[in-house]
Amino acid sequence: MVSGILLSLTNPLFPKLPSKYDSKRGFKYQATSCSTLRVACSNSSPESPATAAEKLLDDASVTGGAIDFQRATTSLTQKLLSSPKKVTLVRHGLSSWNDEGRVQGSSNLSVLTEIGVRQAERCREALKNIHFDHCFSSPISRAKSTAEVMWQGRDEPLVFLDSLKEGHLFFLEGMKNAFASFQYDVLIRFTVPTHYVMLIHEMNHVIIQYIVLLTGLIVPADARQIYPNEYTTWRENPASFYVNGVYPVRKLWGTAREAWREILLTPGENFLVVTHKSILRALICTALGLPPERFRAVDVNNGGISVFIVNQQGEAMLQSLNMTAHMYSDYEYFY
Repeated sequence: MVSGILLSLTNPLFPKLPSKYDSKRGFKYQATSCSTLRVACSNSSPESPATAAEKLLDDASVTGGAIDFQRATTSLTQKLLSSPKKVTLVRHGLSSWNDEGRVQGSSNLSVLTEIGVRQAERCREALKNIHFDHCFSSPISRAKSTAEVMWQGRDEPLVFLDSLKEGHLFFLEGMKNAFASFQYDVLIRFTVPTHYVMLIHEMNHVIIQYIVLLTGLIVPADARQIYPNEYTTWRENPASFYVNGVYPVRKLWGTAREAWREILLTPGENFLVVTHKSILRALICTALGLPPERFRAVDVNNGGISVFIVNQQGEAMLQSLNMTAHMYSDYEYFY
């Protein structure tokens, strides 16, 4: 294998993404001209494949990285694996409810937007030189569509796992997050009587995600106004948020452990996983031994890429977290 970092610079204009304002961060995605940057991590080379174990040893000799990491974390599988594994985690592209600032949860009503499709295409291009033995995805629409775009042109299996579904947030799903709902506050407050809103929400916690105004306009309800205590707990202390005795975030930790076992016990050494932010937080935290109370200690952007190496004991080491350079330039990763 050849040591070093491969950089190949050209100077094309990449296809323009429509400018998009992120109301949470006050940031514009805007097309700019840039150079193509192909990044080969350490000793990796598309022409000379190696096992995950060989790559780990070779990378360590060049970069000063860890040669071994036994007992760094607890085993995700509780059994010996046939070989070390590398797992690449990707969050789905921008969805319709991301764009509208709504709580998504496990709802299948939020779909991939045009920008989300472009983001999925950029992820596909960024990872096109990496061989994956399998792709695992949530079956929920926004993640499923992202995985299908990313997996185009590959013959290896695309597998949908229920254990990769997003956490269920009950009556909050479809409602406006407080940070994005200010524009509707006056409209809701003075158009629909509070007792009527509450009656709608009591009728059915699954389909009561909208307030229907007399004009026929459908406006998402403000979660902070309708359920102030529950919403505040969800935002500020999510591990303690519960509905009818169910703690969604704590339950998500068990689901994440199940997903890790399903993925890591599958034959192969290099896997791609496409799913949602909350389950990604749970996957990352469980791999690192962090409890549900650390749920918001990790953030993953739409199209963000994170990479874990898992040794034969089933112990994980985080190599990369929330890589997003490929969202803004023509990065191609080798690892």
